[in-house]
Amino acid sequence: MGQELVDWIIFWVIFALLFIIDLFFSERRTKKISLKSSLIWSTVWTIAALIFNVFIYFTIGEERAVEFLTGYIIERTLSFDNLFVFLLIFEVMNIKPENQPHVLKWGILSAIVFRIVFIIAGVGLVNLFEPIIYIFGAILLYAAYKMAFGGDQKIDVEHNWLVRLAKKYMNLDTEYSGKKFFITKNGKKFATTIFITFLLIESSDIVFAVDSIPAIIAITKDTFIIISSNIFAILGLRALYFALAAMNELFTYLKYGVAIILFYVGVKMMTAEIFHVPTEYSLIIILSILTGSVVLSLLFKKK
Repeated sequence: MGQELVDWIIFWVIFALLFIIDLFFSERRTKKISLKSSLIWSTVWTIAALIFNVFIYFTIGEERAVEFLTGYIIERTLSFDNLFVFLLIFEVMNIKPENQPHVLKWGILSAIVFRIVFIIAGVGLVNLFEPIIYIFGAILLYAAYKMAFGGDQKIDVEHNWLVRLAKKYMNLDTEYSGKKFFITKNGKKFATTIFITFLLIESSDIVFAVDSIPAIIAITKDTFIIISSNIFAILGLRALYFALAAMNELFTYLKYGVAIILFYVGVKMMTAEIFHVPTEYSLIIILSILTGSVVLSLLFKKK
């Protein structure tokens, strides 16, 4: 059995165990997840990612370990903006806090599937036609501009393509307030508001993946590193979401930091043939930008 296959098996076993633990604790809850609990679990998932990073260091090497850490930080940072969108979606759809973890669970599971498909397709396209890297770079530059100057994001439920598709082929029940995606009334199947919320979150994550996948491809083209760093970043999203929901006002300028990171990675991708920036330097730059945006948010809070 080759080392690469062993690495894949160990990764999926670790992921399965961590995800089962996450489900066990979150599904037993009937009340809103507290800030303290969110911070504890977010720290647990971060430590798990760092331990796996050490595993990569000793089995694959220092270079891949640095790539994993850089990719993990990029994906975790970019996810902040997506989590703020989740906040808006839950607010617009009037989803109770105790029902939100259930929606996020299925959103994360489907996000993992979509990410793997997008990653394999993205790496395959780069290997097949390397100049496509410039298109990926342009996508990141546009995403950076949109994030910095696009204004506040709004949730348009009526014109969302997945919601419109669901309305076309399903009966909807807007009165049900439990956790079920589908219910039966008078022998007819109905999709609930919870299911529509899930579709909104999923469509948001698909759009997010279009930005985040090219960002990590700029760091490495190793499929194992890209997939593992992505999934570890996704794994802690639920805990991170509830922490952000409680501390939303503390991250006012974070989106500008994320925009600068996207801009940097986009430029790095488009100028790779001219200027080679070592991954270690990229890691330092990204950490510095992230730290600076958080410090600015704490020092200069918007009213």
